[in-house]
Formats: sequence, C-alpha cells, structure tokens
Amino acid sequence: MIIELTKFRVKDGKSEKVDEWLNFLNNHMDRVMLTLEDEKMYVESIFRLKEDKNEYLYWYSIQGKGGQSVEDSDHWVDQKHLEYWEECIDENFMPIDLNPEVSMISKRISEFLV
Repeated sequence: MIIELTKFRVKDGKSEKVDEWLNFLNNHMDRVMLTLEDEKMYVESIFRLKEDKNEYLYWYSIQGKGGQSVEDSDHWVDQKHLEYWEECIDENFMPIDLNPEVSMISKRISEFLV
C-alpha cells in the first residue's frame, strides 16, 4: 500500500481553470471511478489552498502497488484530466511530498487495501 500527500502550485492566473477542472472531475465521477480501478487507487482526494498570492493543490492518495499510471491510461476522462494538469500546474515549482508518520486505517478496511 502506498500513501501519499503531495503539494503542487497552480500557475498564476489559472484559478478559474482550476475551478473548471475540479468541476469536471466532480461532474464525471462515475467515469473517474472506473479509471481508479486500473490505477489500483483506493482513495484519492484533491485539496485546495489559497495562501498569500499563491494557490496550491494537494493530492492525497492510498494506492495499491502495481497500478497503471494515469499517463498510460486510454480513458478519455484521464486524457482531459492531464490536459488540465498541463495547463494549471506550475512545473517550475518542485512538488513537495509529505511523509506519512502515522496511518490510522481500521483493520476492516486495511484488509481490502492489499
């Protein structure tokens, strides 16, 4: 099981595009859920923070090992997701990975996350 939390900075002037992106994901959740199966992604959440003059997206995920990368997906919803990524995420900002120090997942749930 892989647990990740990563911070990405949004490009200047792309806040409205991020609104559109997150709405796209929420409005196509049935299709998004299908792609998660191929990725062995059990939980994926996107958090948003506007701080000072910058905006950040945080990705939190719990994933099984050996899943397909989103970049290798043939699903149209993943292709659109990557288009938004390219337009909105600032590649000049080094993403920050936070390290999990404690993971509290009930035994009943963790038995399924292998």
